[in-house]
Amino acid sequence: MNHEQVQLVQESFAKVLPIADVAADLFYTRLFELDPSLRHMFPSDLAEQKHKLMMTLKFAVNSLSRLDELVPAVQALGRRHAGYGVKNEHYNTVAVALIWTLEQGLGAAFTPEVKGAWIMVYTLLANTMQEAAAEALSVEQPMLEMVAA
Repeated sequence: MNHEQVQLVQESFAKVLPIADVAADLFYTRLFELDPSLRHMFPSDLAEQKHKLMMTLKFAVNSLSRLDELVPAVQALGRRHAGYGVKNEHYNTVAVALIWTLEQGLGAAFTPEVKGAWIMVYTLLANTMQEAAAEALSVEQPMLEMVAA
């Protein structure tokens, strides 16, 4: 992820923020269309979840030039998601829903360069979350085995 990609993501997300509520609605609608089995992981009222999504994205996007702050927060998020039952394949579904949402929200401003930058950023964040989740689960498994013995 280079400086230009960071700048493209930050500038494009600044255009999404004024329509954050619409973007969150689009995202979750698309996510559940792509994989209806994910719906049970979320509360019936998504209002707070939608707000959390947009605030998390805002934090991540604003922190892209400060990876020393971003990485520990994203690792913690990955560990929490492991506890919710999130699996590696879910990250791909989220990626498709996110990119689709950005395309809908940004229209013509969602250029191939912007799309590529978002894919790069999402891949970095998702990989970081998945690694932290895998570590959390590998530590948790031996403990469960000890308790079961």
